[in-house]
Amino acid sequence: MTEPFELSATAALGMFRSKALSPVEMMTSVIDRIGDVNSDINALTETMFDDAMAAAKAAEDHYVRGEYDGGTAVGRAPRQAAGRAGAGQASGDALLGLPVAVKEKHGIAGHTLSQGLLAHADYVADRDHPLVERIRRGGGIIHARTTSPEFSCATVTQSPIWGVTRNPWNRDCSPGGSSGGSAAALAAGMTPLATASDIAGSTRIPAAFTGTVGYKGPYGRIPGMPPLSMDPYRGDGPMARTVADTALLTNVMAGTHPLDHSSVPAPELLPLEFGPVEGMRIALCIRLGDYPVEPEIERNTRRVAAALKATGVVVEEVELPWSTQTIREVTMTHFGNILGPAMEELTAGTRDQLAPYTRRFMADAKSAAERHTFWEGFAAEAKMQAELAAAMAGFDALLCPTSAVASLDAEGEYLDGIQVGGTHLQHYWEAHMTLPFNVANRCPVLAVPGGFTDHGMPTGVQIVGHPYDDHTVFRVGAAIEQAAPWPL
Repeated sequence: MTEPFELSATAALGMFRSKALSPVEMMTSVIDRIGDVNSDINALTETMFDDAMAAAKAAEDHYVRGEYDGGTAVGRAPRQAAGRAGAGQASGDALLGLPVAVKEKHGIAGHTLSQGLLAHADYVADRDHPLVERIRRGGGIIHARTTSPEFSCATVTQSPIWGVTRNPWNRDCSPGGSSGGSAAALAAGMTPLATASDIAGSTRIPAAFTGTVGYKGPYGRIPGMPPLSMDPYRGDGPMARTVADTALLTNVMAGTHPLDHSSVPAPELLPLEFGPVEGMRIALCIRLGDYPVEPEIERNTRRVAAALKATGVVVEEVELPWSTQTIREVTMTHFGNILGPAMEELTAGTRDQLAPYTRRFMADAKSAAERHTFWEGFAAEAKMQAELAAAMAGFDALLCPTSAVASLDAEGEYLDGIQVGGTHLQHYWEAHMTLPFNVANRCPVLAVPGGFTDHGMPTGVQIVGHPYDDHTVFRVGAAIEQAAPWPL
């Protein structure tokens, strides 16, 4: 028998509307699940169960009285006027009664906002993050907050303040980072929906490592908090266990926000069901240049491509002229001119309390900025974007692995780089194939499960769209989910 915590968000909404399940029963099941598993996984920084249960009871009363718009709740509302203060494009009951776990960096007014830093343990948010606003306005219930590494700047999730977060599929492995707490909570059944962020792959890498779904929208699609919302690499967004659930949460999040003047209007609402993909053209790229992809990753990515081909999609293999070394130099130059100085300012006088991986990142970023001017990095980014555009010409989307490796050690710091097969990479970020699409920052990217290794660990693939073509990546993701289904 399926327990409520195992349900997808869209399935739970359907049961709420039919009165086969109440939000109170759903929240109770999720809270019980957290009590059963979180002590082993360590994915949560804070729980708000009393407030969540009260909100679930209020949602239950709305369903009992029929005070909701069933069509709107499943993502078919008309777009609201752009510029309406704080409003997303979905209605006020799009998430009604659903538990949502929020990454700690997405501040909640009156709650701590440490971003994993011991020195900032007593910092308190003075206002809600735009995503928190929109989740609540959509009827979602924030019941828990999730872990991340310091400053969200690592692809493992561990910090001096919260300790080590572990992967539900294998406790010795990391769920990835920086949104590892959200990914682990989803995979373990502690929430059906979660928030994430992505400046170098921090949504997509955890999705790959935990068998979940994550979305990096095109720059500005989902609003963030200034001043770092001005960084075009950056993007906040949704994670879930299915493509439809990810689309549901995207609809609530997307659109302009008065706090973030880099935010752009939302597209038409993403449907939660897509039609056939027959006749679409997909470019397949296994190595994105010279990434040393593990054999099991390549096998699973080709399996996904074959499943798409069996549905009538035209799949053709392409190459890109990139190298991990060039990508490292380009991106570290970017970080050395933007994120690195911000981190130095915020940690002045407290750097002795930082984790070694944070100090390593700050040093690498500073060194790259000393080697290359901002203009040189800017020109190199434009070159990479043009090369991607050329490779994708004539195709609807590009399919590639999310990570060259299937897992990372939960307690590993990888200060000396990482070994991938017979290749040693100087920085473990080079093992993740997400960074090029933060450089190509207007491209939407949906990360979905791609299969399992022989040791039972999930692997993932990325679907990369043309600039601001959100609908296509979800359409392809839904086709993969149907053609090559994965366990929730």
